[in-house]
Amino acid sequence: MPVTGISIADAANRLGLSIETLRYYERDGLLLRPVPRSASGHRRYQDHDLGWIELVTRLRSTGMPIREVRRYADLVRAGDGNESERLALLQAHRLEVLRQLAEVTAHLGAIDHKIGIYTDRLERAARAAGA
Repeated sequence: MPVTGISIADAANRLGLSIETLRYYERDGLLLRPVPRSASGHRRYQDHDLGWIELVTRLRSTGMPIREVRRYADLVRAGDGNESERLALLQAHRLEVLRQLAEVTAHLGAIDHKIGIYTDRLERAARAAGA
């Protein structure tokens, strides 16, 4: 029975990743299973592969270290019975993301403050020039 799915190029395009990133994820143990291959040996990504890769990409984009993503993938691959470990890992990461978000929000506040100062100065200068 032939393997269906999409090519690595199509998967990369759909996910907004490079082909090299997809190969890296596979090589580094971040995927849940080996990607099925066609008779010619080409990777054929299934919908559930793409969904998992999207999650991995989100975890990485929020700063989760590769070793933690790999740990999470290992737990999921191990199957039922380790949900408390999965939950703890995700909760710890969530706290770190919230900490980073608070830091970035504070930085944004400082930028907004400076924008307000310059906006006020320019508006005063425009009023003075028009008076």
